[in-house]
Amino acid sequence: MKRSLKWLAVLTTIGMLFVLLGGALVTKTDSGMGCGKSWPLCNGEFVPTNITPELVIELAHRLVSGSVGIMVLILSIWTWKAIGHIRETKFLAVLSFFFLLLQALIGAAAVVWGQSDFVLALHFGISLISFAAVLLLTMLIFEVDKKFQAEKLVIDNRMRFHIIGLSIYSYLVVYTGALVRHMNASLVCKDWPLCTNGGSFLPTNIYEWVQMGHRAAAGFIFIWIAYVTYIAIKHYRHERVLYWGWIISFILVSLQVAAGAMVIFTRLNLYVALSHAFFISVLFGVFSYFILLVSRSKKNAARAEKPVELSPVTAK
Repeated sequence: MKRSLKWLAVLTTIGMLFVLLGGALVTKTDSGMGCGKSWPLCNGEFVPTNITPELVIELAHRLVSGSVGIMVLILSIWTWKAIGHIRETKFLAVLSFFFLLLQALIGAAAVVWGQSDFVLALHFGISLISFAAVLLLTMLIFEVDKKFQAEKLVIDNRMRFHIIGLSIYSYLVVYTGALVRHMNASLVCKDWPLCTNGGSFLPTNIYEWVQMGHRAAAGFIFIWIAYVTYIAIKHYRHERVLYWGWIISFILVSLQVAAGAMVIFTRLNLYVALSHAFFISVLFGVFSYFILLVSRSKKNAARAEKPVELSPVTAK
């Protein structure tokens, strides 16, 4: 595989991470209207004159997203031509660019017309799908040189259920976290893990309900991943991809929960908040690779069950 294609794939994957973190930065610094109700220009100007911190953050996010969008388009076309014979390539190529374009359109609509917090919360999740597709394209490119492959891996029904279930559920956790940010509910609860503002055990308003709903969802995914990691260590030690994949997942979800707690203790420190978004993004990327393995596992199982046809000479 051409080294230039590998470099483009790696840089595009890193670029997509910057797009995700840039979107989180825009939300956390309340810079969404830094360029006013103007898109793609900033306050109707090609070169802004009234420079503010919010304008710089919003404009930088637009420039990064646009640049990475071009990289994703080039990567999609290049991989289509170079490794289009691999069955997942064309689907992932279309998926990566389509969802990045959709993310940009939603962002533009939010600037020009405004959107509800519940719609804006979809913004991060849509970008996350594009990131996962680019990550998988990158792994397919390296797989051609016999890296990151699991051609003979067969995943049983129990592990398949956990992989698919956690992949879907993690997206729900991502949405609740994005909703917390867009509703400015990050610090509505002054303590952790419970929210005992005013001495009440149950949340008393919509903001506390959203915050505690996200904490409950995050707590459940931590327990679920811990359980599946235990299963992987006990029963899948011989399957290195699953074994190490689940250990990495448990480390990432642990860091995610710790970062969420530190957001409260540090009163929304920006670096801690961005690390919170980073860990869940990488974790979703791991789950996406698991989904790829599940899709291949069915073909591997069918191949293993197919009877071997003996030639006339062998039969004698």
